[in-house]
Amino acid sequence: MMMQWSWRHLSRNLLLAYQSFGVVYGDLSTSPLYVYRSVFMGKLQDYQTEEAVFGVFSLIFWTLTLVTLIKYVFILLSADDNGEGGTFALYSLLCRHARFSLLPNQQAADEELSAYKYGPSAHVIASSPLKRFLEKHKKLRTTLLLFVLFGACMVIGDGVLTPAISVLSSLSGLQFTAKKLTGDEVLLMACVILVGLFALQHCGTRRVAFLFAPVVIIWLFCIFTIGIYNTIHWNPKILRALSPYYIYKFFRITGKDGWISLGGVLLCITGTEAMFADLGHFTALSIRMAFALVIYPCLVVQYMGQAAFLSKNLGSVETSFYDSIPNSLFWPVFVIATLAAIVGSQAVITATFSIIKQCHALGCFPRVKVVHTSRHIYGQIYIPEINWILMVLCLAVTIGFRDTTFIGNAYGIACMTVMFITTWLMALVIIFVWQRSVLLSIAFLVFFGSIEAVYLSSAFIKVPQGGWVPLVLSLIFMIIMYIWHYGTRQKYSFDLHNKVSLKWLLGLGPSLGIVRVPGIGLIYSELATGVPAIFTHFVTNLPAFHKVLVFVCVKSVPVPSVSPEERFLVGRVCPRPYRMYRCIVRYGYKDVQKDDGDFERQLIQSIAQFIMMEAEESSQYASSESSSLDGRMAVISTNAERSTTSLIVSEHEEDYGVTSTVQSSKSPSLQSLRTLYEDETPQVRRRVRFQLPQNPSMDLSVRDELMDLIQAKEAGVAYIMGHSYIKARRSSSLLKKIAIDIGYSFLRKNCRGPAVALNIPHISLIEVGMIYYV
Repeated sequence: MMMQWSWRHLSRNLLLAYQSFGVVYGDLSTSPLYVYRSVFMGKLQDYQTEEAVFGVFSLIFWTLTLVTLIKYVFILLSADDNGEGGTFALYSLLCRHARFSLLPNQQAADEELSAYKYGPSAHVIASSPLKRFLEKHKKLRTTLLLFVLFGACMVIGDGVLTPAISVLSSLSGLQFTAKKLTGDEVLLMACVILVGLFALQHCGTRRVAFLFAPVVIIWLFCIFTIGIYNTIHWNPKILRALSPYYIYKFFRITGKDGWISLGGVLLCITGTEAMFADLGHFTALSIRMAFALVIYPCLVVQYMGQAAFLSKNLGSVETSFYDSIPNSLFWPVFVIATLAAIVGSQAVITATFSIIKQCHALGCFPRVKVVHTSRHIYGQIYIPEINWILMVLCLAVTIGFRDTTFIGNAYGIACMTVMFITTWLMALVIIFVWQRSVLLSIAFLVFFGSIEAVYLSSAFIKVPQGGWVPLVLSLIFMIIMYIWHYGTRQKYSFDLHNKVSLKWLLGLGPSLGIVRVPGIGLIYSELATGVPAIFTHFVTNLPAFHKVLVFVCVKSVPVPSVSPEERFLVGRVCPRPYRMYRCIVRYGYKDVQKDDGDFERQLIQSIAQFIMMEAEESSQYASSESSSLDGRMAVISTNAERSTTSLIVSEHEEDYGVTSTVQSSKSPSLQSLRTLYEDETPQVRRRVRFQLPQNPSMDLSVRDELMDLIQAKEAGVAYIMGHSYIKARRSSSLLKKIAIDIGYSFLRKNCRGPAVALNIPHISLIEVGMIYYV
């Protein structure tokens, strides 16, 4: 049995490793097309000697080995957040092990989630002075969030720049071969290919991976073979350059000009961050296998062979890759190189979707549509709005620059900035999550941070020559993210300070001072505790309310995913005669809320289970009624086997146009309106019916409460949401007025509404307008 499981585990990872070639490594594996050209086209033109070529290869080899292989493959992939990677995965780990999060609706119950626990218990570092210092100062926590947002924005910038440089690099080779093509014709072809590439994204990562993976594998085989041929044929002495001594010789000869050329050398590791950011689409083992066994040796051999060729053909720097190909293999390799360069952009597009989803779940990005594209790998997603925005920006960069040199300058800054931010976050993870010594964290930060700081300083010199693009894009996206996060926190703070007191609610009595009509009212609010102000706003304007009221809070927690067994937290708001409950529905930043029409059934079953569980505990411990009031929550599993202890569920299909045999309390006019709506959307639906189990020993009050719940469900479910208008107070500063009245209001009007994001049926939706002065 163990051997069967091991073989299944290995075969699954081998399949994922195969898919990763088409998604993760396209960009990294096509870097040999332009690295040597980028290095020697600047001030290094005066140093085109054999020693300089040996020094550049040594730099490339040790950069690939230290940054990509050791830092990312062996260290960072071990810091996954339950299988999820990227800067926000590291941030969520930090928020769970120290109070760094600025999310307002976190509860102690969230820490009981199985996915919440990671590594050793938190009490070991409870007395850490550094931890207390960071938790005490809110400005430091805000700075950390801005730091993470900046890294996320740079990944989005990569998603714009990578397709542009990949496609233009491939087609510039075509222009070099077919000299009849003009620059405008090549630009038009590039734009057509880019549109086609982004149009393919809706197929999902899995289909795109199977389509692209063979291209990358053939490409890797070609560059490996050519690299061996060039090394043996031109200059086997290049093997000596594996020694870091040649790096010292290189800088001794080139000096400051050699430091400036590092902006070209760092292009050999572009796409490395995608390995970590795309981790949710694959597994750490599959990515390690693909890189260590295939990608790394192929790239080293190719760079070595190209350096061997250049050392004997110093005049071929501009077209070193194509000139190093034997004449008989030129056209086949050229076709594969063109296809592989186009595939290279897939990795960062996929990583951008993952980053945007994580930002949205942690309250740092406006609501967008997230499509789950795979039944087997839960992290594979597609975001239509972001896909088309990336396409428009990518076309603008391509048409605006038309030159891979300028785009390469921008690309180097974006990639190295993300790596530098990741290094700082990883240093904090070593202390707070892995709970290792501060000295180890400092050693990691100094070693890798110093390497990346040198590369980053070289890249920033080229800001005027195109390097400003990722900085401007990151600034725009960062402003959007922070305004959304700030507005969300201000709105929650208003709800928190204006919530209804339980004493006022108890004073109204079980009837709430109004008529209680049959049915269930689901009142949506972001509050995890207390009764929202929208409730009093509704009660004072309408003379009736539903017999069963459920305050529903759908919230994100800083974990990748929440298992269905732990998703629902159910409690009672008032004493039993009030029939008022609270249900908190928890999702992780990796979870996708599916529109499966099963939410109502799960909600009713969860409340019924809570009623039964509460009755059992009351009989055992003789607890007072007050212990069941607001604040006491229980995790309720929606597992079908466990839920049968409370209610019996039966299902049957019926057409929308057929009159239901269930007696409804709705008036004839409302029933006719609903029938008219259903006739316009004819389809077959599943009718869920609940029945009480045959249990003579069941307490009478419990049976009455369950019967009220069933009858209310049969009468109908209404979804009540606030339609809020957020405005800054008159006494607010000018900056806050601009952020709230202009920025946040614009984003709320132009993103998906909460009802759409929560998959609430339009026919059952009631919206209550409210103005928030924050």
